[in-house]
Amino acid sequence: MIRLSTVLWFAGEAEQAAAFYAHIFGGQPNLTVRSIGEGPIPKGDVAGVGLDAGGQSIVALNAPPGAPFPMGGAMMAGVADQAELDRVWDALLEGGQPMMCGWLKDRFGVSWQIVPNDMGEMLADSDVAAATRVTRAMFRMIRLDIAALHAAFKGETQ
Repeated sequence: MIRLSTVLWFAGEAEQAAAFYAHIFGGQPNLTVRSIGEGPIPKGDVAGVGLDAGGQSIVALNAPPGAPFPMGGAMMAGVADQAELDRVWDALLEGGQPMMCGWLKDRFGVSWQIVPNDMGEMLADSDVAAATRVTRAMFRMIRLDIAALHAAFKGETQ
């Protein structure tokens, strides 16, 4: 089953926003991903926070410093396997535009990121080297390759 999550972008306030929404709607933040410093967010800063609030999965992401704020909201689809990722990606991409790191903009202008169900856990893993390898692999991709992400997490080359 595909898991949908709402993705909200913030200007450096993802942690505060996640705590705020959890307080209002119940639940609490359950996942924090820190930047490895190879992307636009400084190393060690919070890149994103996941939470379940009001029965809804929400991901609060920090926009890069100084970036315009075009993607105030987006959708994330967590999928079980590559076949499902490819099916969802191809369907949403029809008439749309691919972006990097598994992101695309559909024909209606809605931004989506199509990721494996365990992506958040890999990125937030206490093994910083494993999380870093996954992030580096993701940065090189347009459509995500689940096997390559898992291989990167395990330190295997593919």
